Amino acid sequence: MKYFDFAGVNASRVAQGCMRIGGMSAEEIDRLIRSDLDMGINFFDHADIYGGGSCETKFGDFLRANPAMRDKMIVQSKCGIKPGSYDFSKEHILHQAEQSLTRLGTDHLDFLLLHRPDTLVEPDEVAEAFDRLHSAGKVLHFGVSNHNPLQMELLNRSLGENRIVADQLQFSMTNTTMIDSGINVNMENGAAVNRDDSVLDWCRLNGVTIQPWSPFQHGFFAGPFIGNPDYAKLNEKLEEISARYDVTPTGMAIAWILRHPAKMQPIVGTTNLDRLSQIAKAADVTITHDEWYELYRASGKTLP
Repeated sequence: MKYFDFAGVNASRVAQGCMRIGGMSAEEIDRLIRSDLDMGINFFDHADIYGGGSCETKFGDFLRANPAMRDKMIVQSKCGIKPGSYDFSKEHILHQAEQSLTRLGTDHLDFLLLHRPDTLVEPDEVAEAFDRLHSAGKVLHFGVSNHNPLQMELLNRSLGENRIVADQLQFSMTNTTMIDSGINVNMENGAAVNRDDSVLDWCRLNGVTIQPWSPFQHGFFAGPFIGNPDYAKLNEKLEEISARYDVTPTGMAIAWILRHPAKMQPIVGTTNLDRLSQIAKAADVTITHDEWYELYRASGKTLP
């Protein structure tokens, strides 16, 4: 497993998403976490809403039973989503952070992200919440999810030393809008539409790590593209290039993301140990420049 410097933290290039562990037994979660660490995956992504809090609680049960394991992992959570609304008020951020710490059975979060943009956000309130959490040693680093550059700039104007260091965005071989618009600059086609204010380039310029979510999905949770007959050409190319590196198409889908020089950190939500092993193996693979574009084109994209 390759690692990288993520805001001064030595983090695995792949993160384990914990959205699906709410329905798992304690024994299954124990096996998953230990397997992740054995494979070199040391980064675990949560959110206060996952499983209505049960995902954090069950992860916390593991840590309460194995407190020495906390030092071997990097733990991240997200807050800001409420039923029917988004809330970045100081009170909500502080309350949810404390709730996450309690459920997770830890005295600090390595990263805390604001989940989806709150259009009623008061950046100074966010700054006060972040300052209090950071000063108390309860959160070490901060980020966002599903935010565009100007939304991050608005927050950063007030955040001081607790500036945004991460942005979770949907990205996969079939969900590539943040790349498409840059490739199709000045073209009169749909791919040229800049839907996210050049968030990829902005993050690279400002040292913000992009954490792709749903790296195997097409559409918005429409299902995996791997093995999907609607993506026959892509799957054929995946099989071809995967065979060159003795990895699976699942692993190659991650290797393709990791090949981008933005140094993204994909969040993989699978709890299947065989698939995790495939992903961990492929994380050490570096495909060529041309192979990256072959896969990009096979997903249905046309170069201008």
